Amino acid sequence: MTEIADAGPADAADAGTADAAGVEALRRGRPGYDQRGILEVAVAAFNEHGYDATSIGMLADRLGLSKSAIYHHVASKEELLRLALDEALDGLEGVLLAPEATTGAAADRLAFVLRGAVRVLADRLPYVTLLLRVRGNTDVERAALARRRDFDHAVAALVAEARDEGSLRTDADPAVVARLLFGMINSLTEWYTPEGPLTPDDLAATILALALR
Repeated sequence: MTEIADAGPADAADAGTADAAGVEALRRGRPGYDQRGILEVAVAAFNEHGYDATSIGMLADRLGLSKSAIYHHVASKEELLRLALDEALDGLEGVLLAPEATTGAAADRLAFVLRGAVRVLADRLPYVTLLLRVRGNTDVERAALARRRDFDHAVAALVAEARDEGSLRTDADPAVVARLLFGMINSLTEWYTPEGPLTPDDLAATILALALR
């Protein structure tokens, strides 16, 4: 038979701490959430019910947390909206800042930006969906819309360069072309599912075939 040694004071203290933590976890009966986890649930609620109709109390119910526990991670519902919109916009702006988007032939750079935008949409689908639904009702929404306009203008300038190089038709307004291209890309939020048969690269290839050939 294996002999069991007596636990010393330190071991006993550790065991007591572990037991207390386990009891507390059982008493709470709910999972732990960090800011990211709270944000994901908030974005789903914003997309389902609308930002205005979603309350911190509703999020607390979905998360199984108290409202004060949510406020431990974020200052307000508006901060959750800002974080969510930043997630979408940071991804799109990052595509424009990549070396492949700033050097080389304009048509190649445009193709890279379109592929990158599709990948951002697929990777951050709930966040881009939310971005496309904001209407400028709050300071956070207005700031996001301003960033989105800057992105649109950058793409339109790239379209103009590609047109001037002879890669696109010369009888179309670059701003209109950019809107039409991103109309196709943004429509993916209405029907695309990551679990489906089409990959982001498949989608990007189809859009590029329509736009640049």
